[in-house]
Amino acid sequence: MGAYLFRRLLLVVPTLFGIIAINFAVVQLAPGGPVEQMIAELKGKGGNLTERVSGGSSETGPAQPAGDSGAYRGRRGLDPQLVLEIRKLFGFDKPPLTRFWIMLKGYLTLDFGRSFFRDKPVLTLVLQKMPVSVSLGLWSTLLVYLVSIPLGIMKAVRDGGRFDLISSLFVLVGYAVPGFLFAVLLVVLFAGGSYVQWFPLRGLVSEGSQDWSWPARVMDYLWHMVLPTTSLVVGGFATLTILTKNCFLEEIRKHYVVTARAKGAGEQRILYRHIFRNAMLLIVAGFPSAFISILFTSALLVEIIFSLDGLGLLGFESAIRRDYPVMFGTLYIFTLLGLLMQIAGDLLYTVVDPRIDFEARR
Repeated sequence: MGAYLFRRLLLVVPTLFGIIAINFAVVQLAPGGPVEQMIAELKGKGGNLTERVSGGSSETGPAQPAGDSGAYRGRRGLDPQLVLEIRKLFGFDKPPLTRFWIMLKGYLTLDFGRSFFRDKPVLTLVLQKMPVSVSLGLWSTLLVYLVSIPLGIMKAVRDGGRFDLISSLFVLVGYAVPGFLFAVLLVVLFAGGSYVQWFPLRGLVSEGSQDWSWPARVMDYLWHMVLPTTSLVVGGFATLTILTKNCFLEEIRKHYVVTARAKGAGEQRILYRHIFRNAMLLIVAGFPSAFISILFTSALLVEIIFSLDGLGLLGFESAIRRDYPVMFGTLYIFTLLGLLMQIAGDLLYTVVDPRIDFEARR
């Protein structure tokens, strides 16, 4: 197992490099960028943001004709020297390949640079937003598994019965309704939208909660997590429930189950001593990838609806504003976490079924 893990960890390095390189190349071809956005902003405000770029003071005076060298530039556009300063400010005075290698050297020491528009180190921004997304992703994933696995097992055991048919209606609704749409419904019903306000609408904690006792702070945190977590659970439990049911149905129909019944083994013993281990392989091993999926993809619109300032919202805003250090820094962290979670999924295979030996794979 040690040699297998070592080989998998070695593969992380070229995989990370390939993903970062491909995305960097794609971004260079995309229209628009931080330089273009800054130029548009300067033009829209009449050049009054020159101090931000050059660090100097811009004097304003009466409008002068376009041929004079005054504050008014009119239809001539921005000074070419100012455009060069903007490009230097964002590091675009260097060739793309040079910028790529500088970025990779920083990544080796976890130096992801500074945000173009937030004026903070990327790592600081990620660490500030991480607790929100981790809380949302972890609780949602745990609850999805706690709901889906027992429900899927019961549907498999009672396949074709009344319980299976009735529960399939709820599964169908959960599969058809996106999590963000259910989040809007929860806001309207329970967060003061049109009916009652039983739960808070925004944030993870209440104002002034830092002065409360720790039991009160814990309860306040859990109270804020109820609606966003519920919306993600309802939007994500259907797929895992069907997967659990199908895995158990496949194992129930195999010959070793028939043999165990012929030997007089009880149904509970067959289900939890023989079927459970084999059927849960795919389900349990998928926990890390499910967590990553909820953490970095499903939670974006939910974060926006409930005003949760997490990684999803940070990545979305960075992509809109072409904040490249934040985009590539978060991409690097997300990819690294995803690769490590895949390795953790392989380890879970051996935990669920110790008979699996990765060393025997050729």
